[in-house]
Amino acid sequence: MSAYHPLTEEEAIDLARTIPGHFTEQARLSCREIGDGNLNLVFQVTDESSAQSIIIKQAVPYAKVVGESWPLSLNRARIERQALEIQHRLCPDLVPKVYAYSDELAYTIMEDLSEYTIMRKGLIDGMSYPRFAEHIGRFLARTLFYTSDLGMNQQEKKELAGRFVNPDLCKITEDLIFEDPYRHSANNNFPDRIADEAEALRNDLPLQFEVALLREKFLTHGQALLHGDLHTGSVFVTPESTKVIDPEFAYFGPMGFDIGAVIGNLLLNYAAQPGWNGNGEELSTRQARLLDMAAEVWNRFEAEFRELWDKDLVDEMAKTPGYQDYYLRQVLRDAVGYAGCKMIRRIVGLAHVADIDQIQDERIRETAQRQALAIGKRLVRHHRNVNSAEDLLQLVYQTTPEKEVSL
Repeated sequence: MSAYHPLTEEEAIDLARTIPGHFTEQARLSCREIGDGNLNLVFQVTDESSAQSIIIKQAVPYAKVVGESWPLSLNRARIERQALEIQHRLCPDLVPKVYAYSDELAYTIMEDLSEYTIMRKGLIDGMSYPRFAEHIGRFLARTLFYTSDLGMNQQEKKELAGRFVNPDLCKITEDLIFEDPYRHSANNNFPDRIADEAEALRNDLPLQFEVALLREKFLTHGQALLHGDLHTGSVFVTPESTKVIDPEFAYFGPMGFDIGAVIGNLLLNYAAQPGWNGNGEELSTRQARLLDMAAEVWNRFEAEFRELWDKDLVDEMAKTPGYQDYYLRQVLRDAVGYAGCKMIRRIVGLAHVADIDQIQDERIRETAQRQALAIGKRLVRHHRNVNSAEDLLQLVYQTTPEKEVSL
C-alpha cells in the first residue's frame, strides 16, 4: 500500500495482522465496514475464534453525507489521531488507545469499543448512566486545562496550536452552526410543519446578535485544544465507564464550545423524551435525570478545573485574586450559549439527531422540535446572564413546547 486510496476489507485485514500483540498468525480474521457517520470509513476486524477485535478508521477526501462535491482535506485524520493521543495521555481510562496509524493513507488503528453503547442510543432507550457526568467533567477539565495557557507553557501551547489548524472541519462548524440556520441555505433541512420556526430564526435580529458574539469567539478565542464535536454520538458508555471518540474536529478554540456541546445534546434528548416514553411518571423521571446530568456536567467540570488550577497553574498572572472566578464564569456563559446554538442547528440545519428525528408520531416529533428550538433560543439569548448551573436549568424550565415564556 502506498498512495492514498480507500481501503478494502481485505487490506484492512492485512493491516490488522501487522499490529503486535493482537492476532496470532493462525487467527481467522473477518472484517466489516461499520461506519455510519458523515466523514469516514470504519472497519471492524475480528478474530472469529477469540472475538478479539480492533477498529481501523480511515478518512475519505469528501463529506460522505453530501458526496464528492464537498471535498475535505485528509489532514483531519492526522489531527484526529494526534488529538486522541493527547487525550489518552491526559485521561487514559476515558479515551481509546491508538495502536498504529498512517498519515499518508489517513487511517488510525485503535481499540475496539464494541462492548460499549453509543450514548445517544442508550439515552433514547431510557438507559441511566450515573457516572457519565463525573467522567465527562473530568475529561473536559483535564483536556482543556492542560492544553491551555493555564496548564502549559505559553510558547509550547502556540507551537501545539499550529499543529491543530483545521480549516476544513472548522468551516463546517462555522457554516452549519453559526450561519446556515439564520439564512436561506441549501444546507438547511427541516419539515414544512416547522417552516414558521425557520422563518422566525431568519428574522430574529437580537438572537442573531448573540449568535454573532458566540461565533466571533469560536473564530478567534484559542483557549485550549477542543474535541470540537463532542455530542452523544461521539461518546461510548456503559453504566460504569465512558469513552470519548472521534475528535477529528479538534482545534484550539473556546473551552465552552466542548462543554456546551455535551449539555446541548443532553437537552435535545430531554426535549425528545415524550416521543420515547408516554408514561407520565417514567417520563418525568427520565427528564429530571437528564436535567440533573446537564447541571452536573458543569458542576463536575468546574470542581475538577478549579482543583487543577490550584495545583498545576503555570501562569503567574492567573493567580491574581478573583481571576479564577471570572474565568470560569465566562466559560460557563460560553457553554450555555454554545449549547443553545447546537440545539438550534440540530433542528433546522443539515445534520439532525436520532433522538428527535426517529420519533414515529409526527405530532409528538413536531412538539419535540419546537421544544428544542425554544430551549436553544432561550439559552442563546440569555447566556451572558448565567452565573450557575441552576441558572441554566431555570432557562430550561422557562420554556414550553408552544412558545417561550418571557423572563
